[in-house]
Amino acid sequence: MILSIVIPCMNEEETVPLLVQRIVAATEPWADSREIILVDDGSTDRTWDVISQACESVPTLRGLRLSANRGHQVALTAGLEAARGERIFMLDADLQDPPELIGDMMAMMDRGYDVVYGRRLSRKGETLFKRATAYVFYRLLNTLSDAKIPNDTGDFRLVNRRALDAVLLMPEKSRFIRGMFSWVGFRQIGVEYVREKRVAGETKYPLRAMIRFALDAVTGFSTRPLRLATRLAFYSLAITFIMVLYAIGSMIFYQTVPGWSSMLIAISFFSGIQLLTLGIMGEYLGRLYIEAKGRPLYFTSEEVGFDTVSETKQKNQ
Repeated sequence: MILSIVIPCMNEEETVPLLVQRIVAATEPWADSREIILVDDGSTDRTWDVISQACESVPTLRGLRLSANRGHQVALTAGLEAARGERIFMLDADLQDPPELIGDMMAMMDRGYDVVYGRRLSRKGETLFKRATAYVFYRLLNTLSDAKIPNDTGDFRLVNRRALDAVLLMPEKSRFIRGMFSWVGFRQIGVEYVREKRVAGETKYPLRAMIRFALDAVTGFSTRPLRLATRLAFYSLAITFIMVLYAIGSMIFYQTVPGWSSMLIAISFFSGIQLLTLGIMGEYLGRLYIEAKGRPLYFTSEEVGFDTVSETKQKNQ
């Protein structure tokens, strides 16, 4: 049985040496049947050089370099498509998710589970804002989503070949991989752990990236925001009726200038409703546009450690 370890990297030159050291130690029981795949997502520092050097000292280490930065989820997809194992272990390069947990995850999979995901009990070294928004995000997503995604989980998980092949059949460009694994089903279970501080470098998910990621998650797994427009129409009718009563009452009892209140409230309220509705429709339309173009998800420019080193190639999934 081959065990594949897939790790996307973006400007992680400081963390890669320690990452490789801990991965090699954590997967020592499978040393003869493992492959470690590090995917360089268009880094602008020396990440690729560090990966190439590590491949020289660790025979089972492989490096895959994307031709440009395509984002964490695409880089992870590239590694998953390159993985050859019957079991595939995913984690981030920042070492906030402990690779040493693989032993417990493998034991759970031996009991017949197809997906074993890590569930965060707490988050060390993260701001109150980050913890609060993450808490709200997962619960809001499950309220809106048609597929139930476990709360407080990430892409840190162990999956078998059956579950991975099912996910790789999904061709969408705006990818939310943890949601995709939840959607395909099969037997899944969580393993709880405490998320550590980032060992070095800076987070690759600033606020803007987090908002985009959240929009991809919601629009990829729910059509409920589209239905919100219909509900808003009914709510606006009710509020309009209340505004009419208010305007009439103002003219009778307070002798205000006729029309000012009703006009101001009506314009503000309905403008807001229209802009919100257009924004929701625009998010879905934008994703339809991206899907319709049918562009390849990524290109690779270099490989090290694989059996054959190919020229630049495209992946269509």
